[in-house]
Amino acid sequence: MRILVLGGGRFLGRAFVDVARTRGHELTLFNRGRTNPELHPGVERILGDRDGGLGALAGREWDAVMDPSGFFTRVVGASARALAAAAGSYLFVSSISVYAEPLARGMDESAPVAKLADPAVEEITGETYGGLKGLCEERVREAFGNRTLIVRPGLIVGPHDTTDRFPYWPRRLARGGEVLAPGSPDAPTQYIDARDLAAWMLTLLERGVTGTFHATGPAEPITLGETLERIARAVGGSARLVWVSEEFLKSQNVQPWFEMPLWLHTADQALDTLNLARALAQGLRLRPLEETACDTLAWERGLTSDTRPPSPALKPEREAELLAVWRTTSREAGRVPVKR
Repeated sequence: MRILVLGGGRFLGRAFVDVARTRGHELTLFNRGRTNPELHPGVERILGDRDGGLGALAGREWDAVMDPSGFFTRVVGASARALAAAAGSYLFVSSISVYAEPLARGMDESAPVAKLADPAVEEITGETYGGLKGLCEERVREAFGNRTLIVRPGLIVGPHDTTDRFPYWPRRLARGGEVLAPGSPDAPTQYIDARDLAAWMLTLLERGVTGTFHATGPAEPITLGETLERIARAVGGSARLVWVSEEFLKSQNVQPWFEMPLWLHTADQALDTLNLARALAQGLRLRPLEETACDTLAWERGLTSDTRPPSPALKPEREAELLAVWRTTSREAGRVPVKR
């Protein structure tokens, strides 16, 4: 297949290009050349900015477009309209954040999508991100109709994840000692390795599949406690999980998801219970968590001070401070901190 990738230098786009090259597809990367330009030698590159610079793609044709870099309605709409007659299908990487509140456990892809009060907004915040992704989906469908493939990933993990939303845990658990574990060990969690997601999306394009799909895992439900324990066993070390209540973390202004990766407030945990039946029926295959954890830790250990991105996750000093306060609070309340 001839595939146009809008991006290709960062995390998921990078993984998609890697697997597509392995399978022998003819790729064209369209981006500004600012993110990891040394990657993918030999692959055709067209330099340009999708925000107003789509003229560089004129006169070309592709079997499919893969768009992992669309966030704003105006920009995605322009890309879809410009490519509607030049490509056979359009794969838009959306997000599970598109869903409207209240969130229901076990949601499938037919659940209501959030609506923005101002569809023209171009500022990404916790309040606008999901609505923007939903509007981008609409613009692609308007241009491509039944040739549209929408994939809604959950948390994407694995090597080259610069957000530290998952690498924090293999790194921290490998360091050992008492580890602050957030909320309840019984809380649900979901995630997908970028390499598995990329390979599956390419398979959908190869087979001409269209429609809307969740993309996360694992196939069987898993709790946060089991996730952390499996990571700890995989990476070694002598970590001892100390489970700290959601109420305490809120009182200490600890931010879920970013400052404390994988943790969601109870009210938001429905996003970690999505129905995966459609994706699994279309061949989604997921590698073991242990493999993802070890590969991620190996990648992270290869980073240097110049290549290590800043992290929003808890710093060791802050974690130690929180554990000390939690121990004091627990003693005063007559509780014993839980270690596993």
